[in-house]
Amino acid sequence: MESYFKRAVFDNFNKKVLPNKVLILLGARRVGKTELIKNYLKTVPAETYLQLNGEDINDANLLQERSVVNYKRLLANIDLLVIDEAQTIPEIGLILKLIVDSIEGIKIIATGSSVFDLNNTLGEPLVGRKNTMYLFPLAQMEFSTQENYKQTTENLEERLLFGGYPELVHYEDWEEKKEYLYEIINSYLLKDILVFEGIKQADKIYNLLRLIAYQVGKEVSLQELGNQLQMSKNTVDTYLDLLSKVFIVFKVEGFSRNLRKEIVKSSRWYFYDNGIRNGLINNFNRLENRTDVGDLWENYLAVERIKKQNYQKIATNNYFWRTYDQQELDWLEERGNELAGFEFKWNENKKSKIPTAFGKAYPNATFEVINKQNYLDFIL
Repeated sequence: MESYFKRAVFDNFNKKVLPNKVLILLGARRVGKTELIKNYLKTVPAETYLQLNGEDINDANLLQERSVVNYKRLLANIDLLVIDEAQTIPEIGLILKLIVDSIEGIKIIATGSSVFDLNNTLGEPLVGRKNTMYLFPLAQMEFSTQENYKQTTENLEERLLFGGYPELVHYEDWEEKKEYLYEIINSYLLKDILVFEGIKQADKIYNLLRLIAYQVGKEVSLQELGNQLQMSKNTVDTYLDLLSKVFIVFKVEGFSRNLRKEIVKSSRWYFYDNGIRNGLINNFNRLENRTDVGDLWENYLAVERIKKQNYQKIATNNYFWRTYDQQELDWLEERGNELAGFEFKWNENKKSKIPTAFGKAYPNATFEVINKQNYLDFIL
């Protein structure tokens, strides 16, 4: 298998690098943003671009003097400015606005590993001047460009256990894959939160992530989490919000339109990567030795579906559905007025039918069970 995969966003990425616009590429650390840029820059004459790294003090200093004169000097004969880890540069939004507004024809790419800083500092100043794209760990649609169906089925266990961080492709040995994921968790996972939000309680955040890891795809009570972690419900809420802004976890809310019995107040949380989830709870056991295969399967399908929706530009609202008398659907998609319900089953022999209350309340909704036989249609 080749060590570099053509990323699903690549072609669209090319189209979005435009004069007097900023293309913002967001994604967790180590998911391949720098590699994607490197491959894009191979298509651009070297003398026409300038690449800066926001985490390099000297590079950041070049941008600090916020004046047209400074930027015209810096960008003389340059068509494209690339800034890696842009969220680390103070007032980056205002800087980019001035550059875009005052230097005719300049194209800008800014990458970032956290939404809170880039969106906060870029949001207001760049209204109408930016496009945003997201990069996730490798998706099955990207693996499928380099493997056949037989290989995909053989690699499924590995994907459920180790996830899709691109560098894992270089490691044949499962022990090395584990070490790499532990390194990500210890060195990178909370880096942006701890730096930007001035939060000192790294251990509390790790403990919160572990609790979420054990409750993948189940309703989570902020109050209960707070009690277990000895912190307020509001603090738990804040931490979960930050964790979603650095692309570690994402939230799915309950769906309700018609029934009084429908649960809407609680949320379910999933990890953007199965490997990170397993690393947090120190469990990389083979599937036959696990009691949480259903959770792994649900998390995997949820995040692969999110990648598909994102990369293929499918505008969808995602929910779960459950009533107080325990009727439920794992995954529910709303597109316009259409509803599609899905139940995720690892065990193909387990039959599943549309919950009675759901069928009655939403007679036009479709329903499908996703298992190992048909899951590729769901995520490719």
